[in-house]
Amino acid sequence: MAATIREFLPTIIFLAKFLGIYLVASLLYGAYVTSFEPGPDPATRAVAQQTSVALGVCGWATSAHDNGRKPTTEVAYRNRDILSIYEGCNGINVMVIFVAFLLAFGPMNRRLWWYAPLGLLAIHLCNLLRIAVLFWVSLNEPDFMYFLHKYFFTAALYVVTLTLWVIWVRMYLRPKVVKSIV
Repeated sequence: MAATIREFLPTIIFLAKFLGIYLVASLLYGAYVTSFEPGPDPATRAVAQQTSVALGVCGWATSAHDNGRKPTTEVAYRNRDILSIYEGCNGINVMVIFVAFLLAFGPMNRRLWWYAPLGLLAIHLCNLLRIAVLFWVSLNEPDFMYFLHKYFFTAALYVVTLTLWVIWVRMYLRPKVVKSIV
């Protein structure tokens, strides 16, 4: 039994670090979000406004405004609310998972200090694209909205995150492989 535990100790340590970082960060994020109730938190508001700007660049004259009755920011087009952006839509939950993995996997070094912000930016840009496409779907193909929002784009955002993790693991392991060959 002790040999088995020793064999899996690195994995157990990784999982414990990942879960610990994820739980602490999620609790802090939850406290942050609830501190702005009944309105939306600034991150959600910023994501909605950035989406509106991106849609404007693409020719859609949209605006973003707080709901007033719910903790959401609405993206409106032609004086009609098209999308409601909730705190779960701002991408921060996925970003927390991404950073928790990076911190649990390896030491904090120079690579991490440049890779983490670039990964967060990539997740953020993918999330803005996701919301912009959902805006278009809501206007033109509303019957597909539930499936695309709930399943397709959730999976797509996690695939992006998984891909970033794979790139990180390969970058992290590369020097060790080179050293072991030499």
